[in-house]
Amino acid sequence: MKRLTIFLAALIIGLWAHLWPQEVGAAPSTKAAVSPDILESVFPQADRFGLEDGNPPAMPAYKNDELIGYVFSSRKVAGTTGFSGKPLDFVIGVDRDAKIVGVHLQEHHEPILVIGVEDADLNRHIGQYIGLNATDLVSAGVTNIFSESAGDAHGVDGITGASITTAVFNDTIMRSSKIIARSRGLLLDSGEGEESLVDYDRFRPLTWPALLDEGAVVKLSLSNRDVAAAFKNQGGSQGGSQGGSQGGSKEVLAEFSAAPDSAFIDLYAALATPALIGRNLFGDHLFNKLSSQFDPGDEILFVAANGRFSFKGTSWVRSGLFDRLQLVQGGRTIRLIKDMHRRLDNFRVKSGDDFREMALFVLPSSTGFNPSAPWRLELLISRAYENEAGATRHAFAEFTLPYKLPAEIDRAGAVNADVSASQTPLWKKVWFEARWKVAILLAALFLLLTALVIQDLIERRLKVYRAFRIGFLCFTAIWIGWYAGAQLSVLNVITFVQSLLTGFHWEFFLLGPLIFILWSFVAVALLFWGRGVYCGWLCPFGALQELLNEIARAFRVPQLRIPFAIHERLWPIKYILFLVLLGLSFYSVKETVILGEAEPFKTVYSLTFNREWGFVLYAVGLLAIGLFVERFYCRYLCPLGGALAIPARMRMFEWLKRRPQCGRECHICAQHCTVDAIHPDGHINPNECIYCMNCQIIYYNDHVCPPVMRRRERHEAYKEAHDAVVSGDQGKGP
Repeated sequence: MKRLTIFLAALIIGLWAHLWPQEVGAAPSTKAAVSPDILESVFPQADRFGLEDGNPPAMPAYKNDELIGYVFSSRKVAGTTGFSGKPLDFVIGVDRDAKIVGVHLQEHHEPILVIGVEDADLNRHIGQYIGLNATDLVSAGVTNIFSESAGDAHGVDGITGASITTAVFNDTIMRSSKIIARSRGLLLDSGEGEESLVDYDRFRPLTWPALLDEGAVVKLSLSNRDVAAAFKNQGGSQGGSQGGSQGGSKEVLAEFSAAPDSAFIDLYAALATPALIGRNLFGDHLFNKLSSQFDPGDEILFVAANGRFSFKGTSWVRSGLFDRLQLVQGGRTIRLIKDMHRRLDNFRVKSGDDFREMALFVLPSSTGFNPSAPWRLELLISRAYENEAGATRHAFAEFTLPYKLPAEIDRAGAVNADVSASQTPLWKKVWFEARWKVAILLAALFLLLTALVIQDLIERRLKVYRAFRIGFLCFTAIWIGWYAGAQLSVLNVITFVQSLLTGFHWEFFLLGPLIFILWSFVAVALLFWGRGVYCGWLCPFGALQELLNEIARAFRVPQLRIPFAIHERLWPIKYILFLVLLGLSFYSVKETVILGEAEPFKTVYSLTFNREWGFVLYAVGLLAIGLFVERFYCRYLCPLGGALAIPARMRMFEWLKRRPQCGRECHICAQHCTVDAIHPDGHINPNECIYCMNCQIIYYNDHVCPPVMRRRERHEAYKEAHDAVVSGDQGKGP
């Protein structure tokens, strides 16, 4: 045993000494400005570059003083973040035909790329985007199914073992290129059928009446008579159902009886993001100022009104919700909230009259609003009245103001579906692509959950348990691990902790559907059963170790049993390793990823042993040791197991049964425990238990467990005595 410990320590130290120096500088930084060499590499046709300006910012590229394209940072344009939740930045060049002429990965913190992917493979992948148009459909690990022309998508080879990172890269490069191309007017004349969905840059001077005539601004005029008629229809026909009467509704109508033809409200609305509308409404200075304040993909809704009725009201100040106005597009209702609202005080619309009330509402891209599709504003008017019983009731009237962009700036080219798809969050595309894998995983988890709930029935049937156990471990090791690539990692835990401290966003975690589902299941399992459900049933590497050990036992490979005194002193290694990784993550993500290679998961499952010999030797060495010491890695070295054991102490139930004789009269369960999680005194250490249920099989086995065996023997002796008496009585006869 001492020699084995010395050998392992020497192997690990030697591997880190061999590997650490090779990875220095794996993840570049973008704190410095873009170097001239990078500018030249992403736009080799240019002989000089201008200063970065505009919104979104980009550097113009010139050749012989002629503008030939732009160079930009994807992070500044689209605010891109990688699957790790850390900044992701590409320097990209596009020419005046909206074609990508160069791509350089400036910054990333993706764990799979820090160690495991050669620079040549990474550059080969990125180089596939050169020559593509910003409007092209590109399939790189995720098929764009949100477009009718998805079958014509350009195929891009993914990065081996990094399907999620491939999808993130693809979305970042294409989306930021499209934003720059659209903002610089490169999509307007880029070829047949390649027009942008909305021409945001087209402009010609228009007066206020012209904006109304062309439908760029729409108007809803309501008089007191109109509102009174609407309340008559609502209250008059429904007064009984409201507990009121016709008389109650008349109290509502009385409010509008005076001056029936006077204006109740003149409501105006416009989508002010396109220059044709926004610049004519606000003027150049204010329009440019407003445009620079919002993120790419956001839309600006302008609303103004005259008349006695306020479309804002006052309740929004307290509740944060504008309850008198909402936007409806198709089957989607977008509620206007306080965070969307921008005041327009001391402002007069260009070429228009003063308004009693004005507001801007910023519609973030996350709302799913499509500027090219028709939409409507719904104005809700409510009035309180007393019915005949003296109870206060409310009557409601609803009016709609439909809107559609003028045809001059609303294009319908082949790129329309692609632009619409590019506005769809990447995680939704990833989930749709993985829908069959999601269904299979959910079915498997449901089966496992059922087995855990009815575990008493399974544990009483050894053959059923063995078949289920071996079958599920094969599914975990092969399907979850190699086919689906859903091996969880301690880096997932660290990323989650970091996101809680720096800003949590669900989108980062939703990019990996199977990983997200597994973590959700693990979170529930931790509360009910502890960490063992994942470690014992759903960890591909753990399953692989156990299956290989089963084969080794079948071939009578001798098993080494580590003395319990040494065994429990080796347990803390995995906890210490987790704490070191967690602490290191606050200092350097890169070093955390490197030390995270203590997990062999990437070598075995993500890269299928296709990497440097040191990593392969380390992974194979752990599997080889597992042939003699079952689940050696799980017992002593797994930082993920250590991380899961900490919150698992809060579990709500104790499902594993023990008898008073356990640890005093009998140690059979402890001898058969897969990971030696049973102490000499008989109690189970939940921090080390992998919930394999071997001890429960013994608990119910009346041929192995001594207390149950003695009970069976007493029962059989009683039965034999009873049968002897009965047979003796029958032999005597009458």
